[in-house]
Formats: sequence, structure tokens, C-alpha cells
Amino acid sequence: MAAFWAYDYACTLHEEWTFLLQSHWSHMKGLYIVTRYLPFILLVADLYMIFTPNENLVTCGMLVNISLGFGILLSVCAEWFFILRTYVLWDRNKILLMAILGTYLSFLAVTIGIGIDASISAAYATSPIPGITGCYQSSAISDRIFISFLLFSVFELGLMIITLIHAIQGCRRTPCRLYVVLVNHNIFYYASAFFFATMNMFTSLFLQDSYRTVLNGFQFLTLAIFAARMHIHLWQTNHHPRCSDSMIHLSDMTFVNVPA
Repeated sequence: MAAFWAYDYACTLHEEWTFLLQSHWSHMKGLYIVTRYLPFILLVADLYMIFTPNENLVTCGMLVNISLGFGILLSVCAEWFFILRTYVLWDRNKILLMAILGTYLSFLAVTIGIGIDASISAAYATSPIPGITGCYQSSAISDRIFISFLLFSVFELGLMIITLIHAIQGCRRTPCRLYVVLVNHNIFYYASAFFFATMNMFTSLFLQDSYRTVLNGFQFLTLAIFAARMHIHLWQTNHHPRCSDSMIHLSDMTFVNVPA
């Protein structure tokens, strides 16, 4: 995962620095920076946790909590991009936004609660991989984590359906390129998040923790990369929106009506 993240960063370095230097400072740009560079800290913590001896339960517990906290924060930052985009697509419908946020925060609270409970009652076992003595939680803890992935798979599926409904309604008019980019990004991100959450749900039930954590961390990392890349793509598209009736300002992610 560290090599994958470094390779992606190297491939997009020119586009990223163009965006950072030329775009206006805003809360969306700050969110992008956090989403883009937080994986570096998360990967360092995970690598240290994987290779540190597991005899010290206090150290293992601290490292697991740090990794869990950074992973949840990274997931929230990436998800926030697309919650805002869904809000924009539905013409800033505040009722829809409150429903999405209420559902998301409820699921997030359950996830944090399960993570804290799992960390407190965690039992660490020797990894079945020869030569690896990192902090691995027992399979009994993994069995409870599938609930979080189940909830978020339902959440992502719901958002994907909402986006598809709006896309079908938008087929009646001639959409601008910016609108098409937003819809395609949302559907791709939600489908990917649903896929990862579903896979993690099954791996947490049927695989040992030393194997489950690979896909778990890969979900956080990949979705963060998707969010960062799509934000740069949207910013590039926004330079030439070619819309006759609306345009999107990335500084506040709201529609601004323009006279026809």
C-alpha cells in the first residue's frame, strides 16, 4: 500500500502542484490537502504496527487506536467530498443533506463505538505469516467489525441510487460537461466504496486479522486517492464549464445561476 500510494503521488505530482499553486484557498482546498497527505501518516503508523513486536499490549493498543483514528478521519474527509457533490447535484436540497448527514453520522458513531470496544477488549495473537510479529487482533474482534462495513455498504448503495435517480431525471435535458463529470465521479466513487465495504464485511467474518487488515487499509487509501484525483479533475473541468445555465464554484461547492 505504501508503494501504491507513492507511485500514485509521483504520477500526479505535476497536476497536484498546478492545482495547489493556481487554485484559490478555500475549505475545499484544505479538505483536499488533508485527504491527500493524511495517508502518509496512516501508512507510517500501520507499517510500524505491523513490524513491532506484539509482546507489549499497551503499545499495540496505542498503535491500533492511532491507525483506527487516522483511518476513520481519512474516510470522513473522502466521503465529505461526495456528500457535498450529491448536495450540489440535487440543487442544494437541505432536507436531503440533513438526511444524508444524519444517516452518515449515526453509522459513524456506531463504527467508532465498535472500534473503541474492540480496542479495549482486544486480544493480540501471533501472526500466521512466518517472520511477522506485529500487532494482530484475534478473529473474535474481527467478527464484530463486519457490522460497520455492513452499515456503510448500505449507506454507499443508498447514495449511489440517489445519484442514479438524479442522473435519469437529468437525461431529459442536455447536461453540460461539468454536470456529467460530477455524476460519473459520484457513481464511480459510491460503487467503489460499496465494493470495498462489502468485501471487508466478508473478509472480517471469514479471514484472520493479518489478512483482513490488508483490504481494510487498502479501502481507506484507495478511496482517498479517488477523492483527491476526482477533485483535481473537477477543478480542471471547471476552468471551461461550457454550461449555459449553471456553473460550480469549487470554493463553496454550490450552484450559481448564470443568465442564459
